[in-house]
Amino acid sequence: MSRVTERFYIDPKYQLETIPKEIENNIPQEPEPYYCDPQSGLIKAVNLAIYLRRPLLLEGEAGCGKTRLARAVAHQLRLPYYRWDVRSNSKAQDGLYTYDAILRLHDVQIQQFTRQFTPQCSQPTAGSSDTLQTNPIEDEQPTQRRNPSNPKDYRTLGALGKAFDFKSCPSVVLIDEIDKASIDFPNDLLTVLDEPWKFEIPETGEVIEATEHNRPIVIITSNREKGNLPAPFLRRCIYFYIEFPKDRLKEIVRTHDDQANQQKQLERTTATHSREDGEIIDRSIECFLKIREDESLVKKPGTSEFLDWLEALRNFDNELVNPAKQLTKYYPIPHRELLFKHSEDWLKDWKVS
Repeated sequence: MSRVTERFYIDPKYQLETIPKEIENNIPQEPEPYYCDPQSGLIKAVNLAIYLRRPLLLEGEAGCGKTRLARAVAHQLRLPYYRWDVRSNSKAQDGLYTYDAILRLHDVQIQQFTRQFTPQCSQPTAGSSDTLQTNPIEDEQPTQRRNPSNPKDYRTLGALGKAFDFKSCPSVVLIDEIDKASIDFPNDLLTVLDEPWKFEIPETGEVIEATEHNRPIVIITSNREKGNLPAPFLRRCIYFYIEFPKDRLKEIVRTHDDQANQQKQLERTTATHSREDGEIIDRSIECFLKIREDESLVKKPGTSEFLDWLEALRNFDNELVNPAKQLTKYYPIPHRELLFKHSEDWLKDWKVS
């Protein structure tokens, strides 16, 4: 059973032996510097979602790693990755497909106009058929070629649509910040994230279905901006709350450093960080956790803000000769603009005691 708690796991029969060129760019090539504590239960939750083919709903503080998990899963399992950033005006259909009827009408009018004023395009003469039969739309760049008689040229699959349409293996789909949309949005999603795992495109007559083999691994994030999500939606999700990694900041820093250094080795350049700067890591973690202890903060800084802050302490300002020593009660906090995002927090006289 260790495989379900120590690493992300999918039955090998669902994975590709060779990666087709057309999806190679959809599989994350670089490893995601994501530290996942085996004791936290997050790996098990991901594997449950994969096994049961249920959406995994993640909640937790902003910046605690909800969004980056999906990419880390896709990279480790070598699966295509599609991201859908939800907005306030998003509709469930946006994740399936969009259809540009106005563009099609425009192309029809352009085609009619061209034929009207360049009759030779539609009335070829003997001996010059190759040139005279050219469709003006086809003269455009390959990515712009459209045929108004083919409605499929005007529909674009969304993140879920692409995952449903790719039959060779499951894809990982991130639906980020679902709570930004209207209250109906999550329930509308249920019509596709459950049996029969298919949807229709009336404009083209297509029915796109995810089979047992390619049903996507769906990871959804929420910050509860608009309260709780609807109960029917929650019943169909696997839920996990990512706690602030108070005791794992050092491991997270090491994970990011190791990846950055590996990348530098590939580029044959000098390593970004060394193991020798442990003093500033220890001191910054101590200072950062002390800041977060203040319950009067309007917004406590999260993990991503800490990583940016540490990077600035290490490399941004050459005048900070010894940043570790500046993180004391005798100095204002360096680069506090990376930590405090509300005026009330910003204006406080922050000094570490």
